[in-house]
Amino acid sequence: MVDIITSELKSFLNESGQLTVLPAKYKKKLIAYYYLSTKFEVGRRYSESEINDILNGWTVFRDPATLRRELFVKQLLNRTNDCRWYWKEENEPTLEEFIERFA
Repeated sequence: MVDIITSELKSFLNESGQLTVLPAKYKKKLIAYYYLSTKFEVGRRYSESEINDILNGWTVFRDPATLRRELFVKQLLNRTNDCRWYWKEENEPTLEEFIERFA
């Protein structure tokens, strides 16, 4: 699965696997969001600052607020109502299911 994702995003990733830009095309953007979601562990609760640190570590353009919001809106991360805690659900869709749901 990771090979499919990285091959789709290869022109958007640097040698360290960081996203250099968010793709303009919607399908590639969805793949980028899914790629970032793979950097979080299922069953672990993250604070907002931990989420930001992880997102900043996997991107070079440093926009964790937008990415955090998109991961939530696209149901790749869940959060408490006060936005203090985030987590990845156990029943994450496959990449194909995710693209089909939001395309």
